[in-house]
Amino acid sequence: IGVIDENGEIIWGDVLLAIYADKILKKTPGAKIIFEVKCSKGLIQRIEALGGIPLMYKTGHSLIKAKMKAEHSPLAGEMSGHIFFADRYYGFDDAIYAGLRLLEILSEGVTLSSLAEKVPKYFATPEIRIETTDEKKFEIVENLKKYFKKSYKVIDIDGVRVDFADGWGLIRPSNTQPVLVLRFEAKTKQRLEEIRDLFFDKLGEL
Repeated sequence: IGVIDENGEIIWGDVLLAIYADKILKKTPGAKIIFEVKCSKGLIQRIEALGGIPLMYKTGHSLIKAKMKAEHSPLAGEMSGHIFFADRYYGFDDAIYAGLRLLEILSEGVTLSSLAEKVPKYFATPEIRIETTDEKKFEIVENLKKYFKKSYKVIDIDGVRVDFADGWGLIRPSNTQPVLVLRFEAKTKQRLEEIRDLFFDKLGEL
């Protein structure tokens, strides 16, 4: 699903997931909300503030659906706007149903922008894609994982996501193309550039 608020601003998949989570966690406190590695740290903080358990997982709708079932999660989502409901639905992504659930929330007289504002804000890059070969994409990610694990907190369920107190950087091999996918996020623009440079400097050495 693609969503734009009343001011013409895009509501990205992770923010949209937080909006849905707000409603669902009021009914099922302590539930696991599943999201993929490209999602914002703001989503994690919002889920925790709502009393839920944030669970990061691999990108890919079939992988997310399987994890959702295994964890008995009522809600999952991806940055791309794939939103999966097991709450009052069947545990798969359906844009029409997601739209109806959003209209249900908006029928209470709230605006999309006011709901989005509840999610902590970070500066972030769009998805950055670097063409390579299928063989090299895995080799590069593996080398970066070894390097970053020496000094940083690394989440390696899908590529390499390096977590910092004030942001994170991600590099992962595409599931479907000979492409490396990168994304960066931080509390300030300056810090965003620093994290991005850290990754690209190391990439340049490989």
